Amino acid sequence: MEPVPEDWTRALAIVAHPDDLEYGCSAAIAKWTAQGKTVVELLATRGEAGIDGMDPEEAARIRTVEQVEAARIVGVETVEFLDLPDGVLEYGLPLRRRLAEAIRRHRPEAVISISFRETFPGGGFNYADHRVLGLAVVDAIRDAANRWVFRDLDLEPWQGVRFALFGGSTEAGHYVDVTGHLDAGIASLRAHKLYFEGLGRDFDPAAFLTGMMESAAESLGEDAGVRHALPLEMITP
Repeated sequence: MEPVPEDWTRALAIVAHPDDLEYGCSAAIAKWTAQGKTVVELLATRGEAGIDGMDPEEAARIRTVEQVEAARIVGVETVEFLDLPDGVLEYGLPLRRRLAEAIRRHRPEAVISISFRETFPGGGFNYADHRVLGLAVVDAIRDAANRWVFRDLDLEPWQGVRFALFGGSTEAGHYVDVTGHLDAGIASLRAHKLYFEGLGRDFDPAAFLTGMMESAAESLGEDAGVRHALPLEMITP
């Protein structure tokens, strides 16, 4: 795997649900904000359908608070929500338009998301919202760059996205050395405390993230000199 270029200053992280970024990507975000880069988070939903035993309005309130705190821990000051319905995101022009609007408005050089591939590494079918959202992200980057697409947005096109990065992908070919920033990533995942309690899951964020990133670093080989690595799929426009 090749290292992700870090000669940029602005990124937009776009995901479907609260906690999506915290399964690894937030450690990289912590590194980048520590370098002085600006990262904005954009969530399609508030994750209101994520807790079976909790009313969706209450779940949305809790998960919003926890996401804002998780973002703060890794140096993100701006968190936006599109307030689309959780669990039933639909691929199409309305979603692409919302994402293109955000890209034109924030003008990022890098876009961060999670995998839209059908399966997770190691097996297991990916969630429908992830697959829909990730594909729309890729298309919206091109939409945002084309001045003749979504002209009603009344925003100048933005052709400055150099690449999009997707965590949790079976097609990962790049990595970020997050050595020294894993603790921040773990703390950001732990910020979703009430969500995990609502799921009734016996889940150890530290063990999960440490194991994943040590395994990724080991795959790079000792010559890379990396202790903790986040594997990512990179797509260029």
